[in-house]
Amino acid sequence: MNKKLNDLIELIIVLGLIFILFAIYVPVSIWEEEDQYENISHFRMNTIYNIQEFYKNLTGDYATDGLWAMNVVNAVRDSLTADSTYLDKQLLGLHRNKINLNIAKGFDVEFDTTFGFQKFRKDTIMDTTVKILTFSEQLSRNDTVYIQKKNLSEMLSSEKFRNILSEESVKRVESIDYYDTYMPDTSMFYCPLTSQPYSIEFIEDKLRIESPIEDIYKKPRFLIFSLKAQNHGYIEDGILSWSK
Repeated sequence: MNKKLNDLIELIIVLGLIFILFAIYVPVSIWEEEDQYENISHFRMNTIYNIQEFYKNLTGDYATDGLWAMNVVNAVRDSLTADSTYLDKQLLGLHRNKINLNIAKGFDVEFDTTFGFQKFRKDTIMDTTVKILTFSEQLSRNDTVYIQKKNLSEMLSSEKFRNILSEESVKRVESIDYYDTYMPDTSMFYCPLTSQPYSIEFIEDKLRIESPIEDIYKKPRFLIFSLKAQNHGYIEDGILSWSK
């Protein structure tokens, strides 16, 4: 009888510990999920705003249809990929419609940096250093200098050049920054949590993009918990509500 009672107590203790761990770690994971949804939502609203800004730069005004603006902006980037001279005044044919555009130089670079994630990589580069003899006016005599081999042709044409003394190849590691560009798609126009479209309004010529969540949104998690989210904010005239 005592053994059964002890076994029951041990089982209750184990179950109690499991419940305590469950009650501690599950809410933390839910909070992280809530933050993740909010960050994705902010990212999507910011993307919509940037699309509209690009469209305005191309046409002179915002688009009432955000998806149309996205298609135009993406089409211009594709056209510049195919033809780098696709600049200035152009007539774009898209979805049986034609639209007059004014494409500024550097549109492709601005697109790639706006709709892209900055990343870094390390490249191993082989450099050849050349030791040359050249006349130094400051010293009024010949002197030795070290230059990269790619600059040698320029030095060879100089009147101060005297002779090549030696060459040496050296490996070096260089940190390169670049942008991993993405093309905006239709998913950007919908809240990642509710799948409802973002509100896009024009208030006194000011563009406002707002989360579609009106009341507190709840989604059940593990029977006794819930994922909760309030309105994810808005962007009005370039000002982010969540950065105030």
